[in-house]
Amino acid sequence: MNITHVVENLNRGGLERMVIELVKLQQQQGHCCQVVCLFEPGALAHELIALGIPVKACGKRRGLDLRAVARMRRLLGEHTTEVLHTHNAVAHYHAVLASPGLKVRRVINTRHSMLGARRSITEGDLGEGVTRVLDRRERIYRYAVTFTDLVVTVCEAARRDAIKLGVVAADKVRAVPNGIRVEDFRPASNAKRERLLSMLELPARARVIGSVGRLTRLKDQAGLIRAFRLVHEAEPDAVLVFIGDGELRSELQRSATADGVADSVHFLGDRSDVRELLQGLELFALSSLSEGYSMALLEACASALPIVATDVGGNGEIVRSDFTGLLVPPRDAAAMAAALIALLQQPQRARALGDAARAWVEAEGSLASMASRYATLYGAVLA
Repeated sequence: MNITHVVENLNRGGLERMVIELVKLQQQQGHCCQVVCLFEPGALAHELIALGIPVKACGKRRGLDLRAVARMRRLLGEHTTEVLHTHNAVAHYHAVLASPGLKVRRVINTRHSMLGARRSITEGDLGEGVTRVLDRRERIYRYAVTFTDLVVTVCEAARRDAIKLGVVAADKVRAVPNGIRVEDFRPASNAKRERLLSMLELPARARVIGSVGRLTRLKDQAGLIRAFRLVHEAEPDAVLVFIGDGELRSELQRSATADGVADSVHFLGDRSDVRELLQGLELFALSSLSEGYSMALLEACASALPIVATDVGGNGEIVRSDFTGLLVPPRDAAAMAAALIALLQQPQRARALGDAARAWVEAEGSLASMASRYATLYGAVLA
């Protein structure tokens, strides 16, 4: 079948990585795929282009941009799109606007975050202007849902949230957890740990805690830095590594300085060797205020890392407390620190959690499993 995925762009992030891997697999399965980016192609577009999979950009400008909508409509028509699979709200309602009268037989939207995320954060986290924009986008999205066959959430928590908030009717929403190519990941090892320590010019005794994700308010890396200050007081050899970049990098660096841990907090920026870096960590931490179904957590599981994560969104569906990791409340630096210290001081327990996480993701978190679920949703109408 002819499938078009519509995203905002293919810059680095969990959503974008999921789309790229799904498209690769669908193409291998014999489908004809393309990715249409509402804005720019993005830093990861080359991965699909190198495989001969078209990535087209609409170059949307601020506000209502009818030229971008017209370009998207032309791209959908030229591809003879049968399945229109959009990702998140903005890409979705633009695609819905572009598609009337075309031969699209199935319109599916995946929401990659919690639809009720605003309830778990304050306006101070986002700013009043951003809050108004998000409210407007959600109103437009809800209207676009009426022209949508199915809305897919990436975890059960988000599915329940969507129904409770009245965003979508219960019979129109499904949960399809994200998946990764588990076979591409290797468990953490001493050799990779030594490589990471050498790269960071750290002594062999260093205990590396890592976190992967964009540096944004919703990820609350500032809270993780506050927790790390407590960790560092108890375990002076501990270091904290952030893999990923974002608009808050300078602010977070200042936070590390203010908390007196700047020499032990490392910002690695965007990296193409995330898998290898994960293998060099001792613990993985995620401090988000809101999450859907975190690709970063799946990748940490695949790397057999013990995890400490905040109990928000779908995190609890990946991190089973005291089985594949530890869950702590959001915005609770003391609880985060206590959990990290406990695992640093109990290496056997930490290893057991990491091994269980790897076994769980092999059984439940594969890309093939996710793709099969989407194929069922596509085929419900196309069969």
